Formats: sequence, structure tokens, C-alpha cells
Amino acid sequence: MAKVKICGLSTKETVFTAINAGAQYIGFVFYPPSPRNVTIDQAARLLETPYPNILKVGVFVNPSDVLLTNVLKDVNLDIIQLHGNEGPERVKYIRARFAKSVMKAISVSDVDDLNSAKEFESTCDMLLFDAKAPIEMDNALPGGNGLVFDWKLIADYQWKVPWMLSGGLNATNVQKAIKISGAKIVDISSGLETDPGNKDICMIETFMKVVKETAE
Repeated sequence: MAKVKICGLSTKETVFTAINAGAQYIGFVFYPPSPRNVTIDQAARLLETPYPNILKVGVFVNPSDVLLTNVLKDVNLDIIQLHGNEGPERVKYIRARFAKSVMKAISVSDVDDLNSAKEFESTCDMLLFDAKAPIEMDNALPGGNGLVFDWKLIADYQWKVPWMLSGGLNATNVQKAIKISGAKIVDISSGLETDPGNKDICMIETFMKVVKETAE
């Protein structure tokens, strides 16, 4: 089956549910404008219990070195996800400075966006492809907008690093998304929410069940 990252978690109940349902990655957002934002203290409490076989991802948008230092001091993250307009040199610097795996998010609307992603293949450990919010969209966030892009765009690309598919995924479209894009890892956040920032346990369990069935 494809691996799953459940992002934007903010309660112990949803963390436990995601892990028990079979997610391999859990994500925590450190970006105050997002309804999924958690404080350093909140994230530290959510990860008080060790999860040795689960990869913990911190999502940041154009983070300062100070923010990264403060978060990593108290929160046991495995991967730094950069979801802003960080360039290849900034990505390379963060990877070296903090000695963590780095995943760079790429906003996609057309093939030119994919071509620009190639600049990051030598500076990050993973890529994440998300839907680019249209200019006219009010209050758009860097991610978690519930939008999809044309999955056929990435179907024939051979990337030098592992990658995740994100953007508007849910239990009704994830099988199609995996089959069309060829994704080995999918990332979901808003597609598991009853309202922005509030994950639903039943929706998490249903999504994981559907992903598992995709490989059968």
C-alpha cells in the first residue's frame, strides 16, 4: 500500500488514531496563520510518548533559524517540511545547519512548476507536491486549502528523491490519485476535518482503510 502522512494533528486522540490506523508519518504545523497551528509546548506534549517507528514531521513556512532552533530543542522531529518560498540554497542551509531530513513542498498548477522542482533534488531529502492556490483565492494558505491539481502532470516524472502527493485528497479520491500519479506516499490534512483544524477520528480510520485497499 501507499504510505500515508496525516498532517495538521493537534490532539493526542487524533495522533493515536493516525498511528493505530497505520499512518507512517504524522505532521505538526508551526505556522500561526493556519487553523492547524500548534505551539511548541503543544507539540512537545503530543509527542511525550515515543513513537520509534513513526516519522514526525514539522511543517514550517519560511522559518527563521531561531524558530527552528526553538522547536527542535523541545520537539522530537525527524523531518523539517518547508512549505514556503524557500529557495534551493536556503533548503540546503537548513538541512546542513540542523542535521535533519528536509522535505520541500512544491506548489503545482502546470508543468513549469514541476520543472522548477528539479532545482531542489540535490538540496533536500524529499519533495511534496501540493496544489497551487489561485491568485484570486481569498485567505489562501501555503497548504491545506483542499485543492487538487492534475495528477497526470507528475505521472511520468522520475525524481531523484522520494516524493509525496498532497492537495485535496480524501477518502473518495485517494485511490484514483494514487493510480493516476503513481504516488508511493500520500499526504492529507483538510480532507480529514469536520471544520478547519479539527480532525475527525472516523474520517482518519476510513481514509486509512481506503488507502490499504488500493494495493489489493
